[in-house]
Amino acid sequence: MSETLDQEQVTMLRRAFSMFDSGKTGCIEREKVHTILNTMGQAFDDRELDRVLTEQDSDGTGKLNFDAFCKVAIHFLDEDDEALQKELKAAFRLYDKEGNGYIPTSSLKEILIALDDQLTPDQLNEMIAEIDTDDSGTVDFDEFMEMMTGD
Repeated sequence: MSETLDQEQVTMLRRAFSMFDSGKTGCIEREKVHTILNTMGQAFDDRELDRVLTEQDSDGTGKLNFDAFCKVAIHFLDEDDEALQKELKAAFRLYDKEGNGYIPTSSLKEILIALDDQLTPDQLNEMIAEIDTDDSGTVDFDEFMEMMTGD
């Protein structure tokens, strides 16, 4: 993988994968890849994604390990960091309804639950603690960007 992904991309993908590996099993359900790519602001064709997912889920378990996830994601990664930042800024604004420049962690919990309803309260609290690095009870755009990109 490292010959086609740089370290920054691997870190970004590892962080996204870990957020959706709620059971910490080292695998995620293939349906979650769609959500991860959307969350990362990556454009993809559903049929193409299904084709690549089927290739990587050759044993038909419906689950992908991190290496298989990377092989899928690499097909859809956007090389344009500026475009990615614009897309993430737009996504952030969707959740920053009052335009305060931050998202309350309570809203972020709702978002995470919507993305993965299997998360336990402890897992949610762990994820929020990791994201809300200044322990403010809010997530500003920089924290949001770090969560989404691993930078």
